[in-house]
Amino acid sequence: MKLYFFFLLSLLGNIIHAQISDHPIQLNQIGFYPSGNKIAIVTAQPTGNKFYVVALSKKDTVFIGQLSAPISSQYSSTTARTADFSAVHQTGKFFIFVEGIGNSYPFIINNNVHKSVAVASLKGFYFQRSDMPLTEKYAGKWARGAGHPDTAVIVHASAATVKRPEGYIIRAAKGWYDAGDYNKYIVNSGITMGTLLSAYEDFPGYFTHLNTNIPETGNGLPDILNETLYNLRWMLTMQDDDGGVYNKCTGANFDKMEMPNATKLPRYVVQKSTAATLDFSAVTAQASRIYARYKNTKALSDSCLKASKLAWAWAIKNPKVEYNQDINNKTFLPPITTGGYGDNHFDDEFFWAAAELYNTTGGNIYLDKCRAYFSKNITLPSWSDVQSLGIYTLIRKDKKMALTDTLLTQQLLNYANALLKNGGNKAFGTIMGQSKHDYGWGSNSVAANQGILLINAYLISKDKKYIDAALTNLDYLLGRNATGYCFLTGFGSKQVMHPHHRPSVADGIDEPVPGLLSGGPNIGKQDHCQGYLYNEIENSFLDDACSYSTNEIAINWNAPMVY
Repeated sequence: MKLYFFFLLSLLGNIIHAQISDHPIQLNQIGFYPSGNKIAIVTAQPTGNKFYVVALSKKDTVFIGQLSAPISSQYSSTTARTADFSAVHQTGKFFIFVEGIGNSYPFIINNNVHKSVAVASLKGFYFQRSDMPLTEKYAGKWARGAGHPDTAVIVHASAATVKRPEGYIIRAAKGWYDAGDYNKYIVNSGITMGTLLSAYEDFPGYFTHLNTNIPETGNGLPDILNETLYNLRWMLTMQDDDGGVYNKCTGANFDKMEMPNATKLPRYVVQKSTAATLDFSAVTAQASRIYARYKNTKALSDSCLKASKLAWAWAIKNPKVEYNQDINNKTFLPPITTGGYGDNHFDDEFFWAAAELYNTTGGNIYLDKCRAYFSKNITLPSWSDVQSLGIYTLIRKDKKMALTDTLLTQQLLNYANALLKNGGNKAFGTIMGQSKHDYGWGSNSVAANQGILLINAYLISKDKKYIDAALTNLDYLLGRNATGYCFLTGFGSKQVMHPHHRPSVADGIDEPVPGLLSGGPNIGKQDHCQGYLYNEIENSFLDDACSYSTNEIAINWNAPMVY
């Protein structure tokens, strides 16, 4: 076997080196589990039909396989052939060799192959902390000064009340920067916190032992709860005395591409809204039952539940208060031009908040509200549609609980089965790619949230097919996609190097802040940047800080990546 392989390398050497720069072999650039499925996709024309899995030392060929027949992608002009090496269970470092094309990126096979990805994606939130210095001990070369202290935040005219008139000063410290900008948004924190807290609830044993080297590591709380606690304390500052919750803490305009400790613009809290208040109610109810498990956060748990109920009561009295920034700017000064996160449909927020309060308190009044607001049209969660977070929570509480006439579990399984039946992007063998609509703004969060739904289907059914399907989307995010990028900063052989992320642009360090998930292909390309190489659906991506529509980072994308 060794002699044959090296003869083949010698014979095709010139072709190998000519093709490597084109990245014609797409695969998970981190690696695979020994007992998991293992697939690579060949997007160039080979001279033969065989592929070889080779130990990285190049001392031995461990597997010879047959490439599949060509498959045309429905989302680009790509023609792909599949190299399936699931039969390889040997651990170690390897690469794939394809006749006439060359070598793939190297990859690892072992039982903990994605632990570094899990650690980094969770620690990505530490790098988004707003008002504390990130020291070298924890941040390495990405150490920086404290960002916005938010100890003197102005109540904007749109949020003014008798007790807190325009210009009133409040504290809104702590919290995560939302995305590539320096603002903090309750609505987007809602789905982010719900996803991270759910990851802990579903896999407490795993996260109890996942240390990320943050200042709180070793204090008796798992690091995922230390991290969510940092943002939770900010969220609690955003509730007014009447129970309503401000939409965001923000500058009037986006800050320049500079470090967070360099910005000096005033900060505001803006109008309270039904969506923000219900997202807050859901998060604090979920946080209450989780932090109640730990002696040192028992008092916090009680405060969270009180805040949740107060927010719920405000929303019941104010069920249709929309945050509409464009309308507000016609009346209130200064105009606010940062992310709006406006939402005018609130049934999903009512459902989610009721589900969390029911799970935490057992109160039938909240279960009745779940029934009243439940829509049978299950969708993937997004910041503007959080119903599925409530579904996960109700199933987590009681996997056989009936809601209306149909079991929630069956509806979720029906959705998961539809994902499997459709098959997604058949050229790349991923669940991602159910339709062209998967490739919109923040498309990588679609891939990750599909994975979460499939994992929940597995938790219900214990059927391994759902885990196998979910892993195809992890493979997608880590390199098995039409762009060839590993979308998590700091990882892979073809890395995202220029995300739309102010600290990564302004810090003078070549490598971006690690552990942040890029948004991914977006056929809309709303940023109108120059430099896009492709106009096709699945590879409309630009690794440039200019490209906020494909290459920004965001906490609500990182959270499902962690899960």
